[in-house]
Amino acid sequence: MSRPIVALVGRPNVGKSTLFNVLAGERISIVKDTPGITRDRIYADVNWGGRDFTVIDTGGIEPDSKDVILSQMREQAEIAIDSADVIIFLTDIKMGISDADDKVADMLRRSKKPVVLAVNKVDNFKQQELEVYEFYNLGMGDPVAISAGQKTGIGDLLDEVIKFFPEKEAGEEEDDRPRIAIVGKPNVGKSSIVNKLLGTNRVIVSDIAGTTRDAIDTEIIHDGKPYVFIDTAGLRRKNKVHDELEHYMILRTVSAVERADVVMIVIDGKEGITEQDAKIAGIAHDRGKGCIVVVNKWDLVEKNDKTMNEYRKKIFSTLSFMPYMEIMFISAETGQRMHKIFEEIDMVINNCAMRVQTGVLNEIMTEAVALNQPPSDKGKRLRLFYMTQVSVKPPTFVIFVNDKELMHFSYTRYIENKIREAFGFSGTPLKFIIRERGEK
Repeated sequence: MSRPIVALVGRPNVGKSTLFNVLAGERISIVKDTPGITRDRIYADVNWGGRDFTVIDTGGIEPDSKDVILSQMREQAEIAIDSADVIIFLTDIKMGISDADDKVADMLRRSKKPVVLAVNKVDNFKQQELEVYEFYNLGMGDPVAISAGQKTGIGDLLDEVIKFFPEKEAGEEEDDRPRIAIVGKPNVGKSSIVNKLLGTNRVIVSDIAGTTRDAIDTEIIHDGKPYVFIDTAGLRRKNKVHDELEHYMILRTVSAVERADVVMIVIDGKEGITEQDAKIAGIAHDRGKGCIVVVNKWDLVEKNDKTMNEYRKKIFSTLSFMPYMEIMFISAETGQRMHKIFEEIDMVINNCAMRVQTGVLNEIMTEAVALNQPPSDKGKRLRLFYMTQVSVKPPTFVIFVNDKELMHFSYTRYIENKIREAFGFSGTPLKFIIRERGEK
């Protein structure tokens, strides 16, 4: 069962980024890491009351004119209505209720989506109680008083949010059809790939970027086996600044990736790999999904005998955080190598679900330690006692050590490489948990 998506909607300066950072547990939304990797993200995974969910900040723009503020708040609300399971509508007690708040509240009510109304900047509830009650006028139910800056009321807010999450019924059947999210920038040919695999023009294809507004699920039967493809174009063609479009694209991508077993990251062969592609790929990597990088429009690329190898090197360089990925070169237009897509998907799915016996893992670990001694610090050397696999999708391993502070990520990567040498695990990330003896 995928994580529910919770979207933050509200005017500029009401504290969406502050609340987002509190929920994420760190200052994510203002952190800029190395360009080309997805860490300047607007989404974060949260656990509250034993429930895992993803919070997404739909904001990002602070325009000058009131008309523009209203239009952009409507855009945020539409994004949230389309993609979120629950919406947090954030208002500001110091600003009061504005015309924009009223109009967005009306949209959210009509959507029939669950909405939790939060009134931010309530630093002293006893003194501001009457002002909080004014927000009943929005017709969104009970307002929850919070102060994102002081981190008060957050628990009450999240208690209300998780009430709307679906409970899985005991008798509910699992849908075991493989789900493949097709993600990428607008106009790289995502819908064309689905149409070619399907054999019909079910998904609208156009040269206008973003003609597919919603994520569309398409079942395709191949050799008697059903697959579900999630096409996520998701960008509407509006005269919006780049950041607003990127928010929309990332929200769509996170929502689709969450539901997928395998993610196909589609790149335009003519344009080459870009920083935007790296951000999209990073979403799949962060969520531990199987990954296939699909270079489309390969028929339009001028080639010699070195072109493909050079192209692969560029992809591995730009997506250096996911060296396990599979890479394909196709043309949805001509059908070049399209027949191999299902083979790749099946292989990656099998690798994501692969289990390795504990005895074999410990043989690999013992041999790896003998070949390359673990690091030491101030006379104390790292010792690896035991390794076992605890889950799949992605394959997850626990390594028991004498002191986890000594387990540098480079040595973890070394152990990972040894496991990959033995078992491949192509197309899937591997997750490692380092524990000390006696630690649960």
